[in-house]
Amino acid sequence: MKRVLISACLLGLKCRYDGLSKENKDIINMIKQFEFIPVCPEVFGGLETPRVPSEIKGERVINKDGLDVTSNYLRGAEETLRLCKLYNVDTVVLKAKSPSCGKGLIYDGTFSGNLIEGNGITTQLLIDNGIKVFTEDEFIKEFKNI
Repeated sequence: MKRVLISACLLGLKCRYDGLSKENKDIINMIKQFEFIPVCPEVFGGLETPRVPSEIKGERVINKDGLDVTSNYLRGAEETLRLCKLYNVDTVVLKAKSPSCGKGLIYDGTFSGNLIEGNGITTQLLIDNGIKVFTEDEFIKEFKNI
């Protein structure tokens, strides 16, 4: 069975910044097809749940209170990469738009809900290391009917 690292919030774990999950029933219905390994890079980086929301602004990750939390995001990304290597995982499903996990589109750093092109910190590190990263929608589209 193929191992896939996946954002824990997509499996219903309450680890998002708001203390909630983003449970995805289509993903959960795929649990017999894949060995899902839940991850939350923000928690791996030492951030609490719930936590002040953060967005990428330039080269930094800043929370809504103005605190620079870049080091937490970098640590979480490195721990996620470490798990990929430890479990020989080459496919990861991460929550869209997140400053850690977003792929293709992320929030613009103004906390206004505007999206810009870009990747989250973890997503970029994984891609740079040859790991295939999917958003939840991409993964469902790619693998739902196998």
